Amino acid sequence: MKKIWIGLLIGVLSVMTACSADTKEDTSEKVKNETEIDTEVKDAERQPAEEGDDVDEKELEELIEQFPEMVPERLITTSVPLAEMLQMLDVTPVGVPTSTNPLPTEFDAIERIGSPMQPDLEVVTKLEPDAILGAESLRTTLDKALEGVDLPAAYLPTDSFEDLKLSFKALGTYFGKEDQMHEVLDQLVAKEHELVKQGEGKELPTVMLMIGTSDSFMVMNDKSYVGSLIERLGAENIATSVLKAKDTYSPINMEEVVVADPDIILVLASGDHGASEDMFKKEVEKNETWKQLSAYKNDNVHILDYEVFGVTSIKNAEKALTEISTYFYE
Repeated sequence: MKKIWIGLLIGVLSVMTACSADTKEDTSEKVKNETEIDTEVKDAERQPAEEGDDVDEKELEELIEQFPEMVPERLITTSVPLAEMLQMLDVTPVGVPTSTNPLPTEFDAIERIGSPMQPDLEVVTKLEPDAILGAESLRTTLDKALEGVDLPAAYLPTDSFEDLKLSFKALGTYFGKEDQMHEVLDQLVAKEHELVKQGEGKELPTVMLMIGTSDSFMVMNDKSYVGSLIERLGAENIATSVLKAKDTYSPINMEEVVVADPDIILVLASGDHGASEDMFKKEVEKNETWKQLSAYKNDNVHILDYEVFGVTSIKNAEKALTEISTYFYE
């Protein structure tokens, strides 16, 4: 009888062991499947930025190759748009530029190193940086200003909408901040594609883009930040198509403007950075030619907010693109 009980006990233990093994295997398989599903969902969510952000991969590689092989622990930047990108990627520099344009409030306590074009070398040296990050448009000026300073430098483009995406992706990739990078780019690219699709098959307006200085107004072509937004949405900027303006900012020739007769006039004006809206109204009153334009007659002259459109900004890019689109699609 004792042998029978021992046999039954061994049988029960064998069944329990088998069930336990099966349970572990089932649980392991379940976790594996859930992990695969979670990965697929994340990949699907990231698809816009991975496959549809229009970033040139060769240009991206070339930008990243500028950076030191060892990721710097003490980085300084002379660019406001790039400082903003660093903050959004949770990368904290030890020095940022002194500028009238807004820097991230998170960087309020960070040392100011002087003008984006002429940083204070004494301050730069004191901070003992590993590398310096600047805007491509100021490369020549900065190289000259930093002559004699043994400091690795990388330059990223910040002039246009496409520049912002490219540079943000370069920084996110280099610093290993892909999650933060994708979170921003996915949302921006999704909105970009949504707005571009709205314009498909529609007859979009012709646009004249202007910027006010302290004493005059100039037209801006597609090389400007706002010009790049107009181009991306598919509208025609007459500064490029009709006036053949080669420079980003060019004097206004009213005779040519009358011939081009744009459907919409967008004016970037700010009392703090140049001409105000009142100055533009005085310009119109002073020159009756403005009143001959269809845009003026149809009340299609719009003043753009300098805080949104005056400085290239990855944080404001979605808002800027959306606001510009309302003048074209609605």
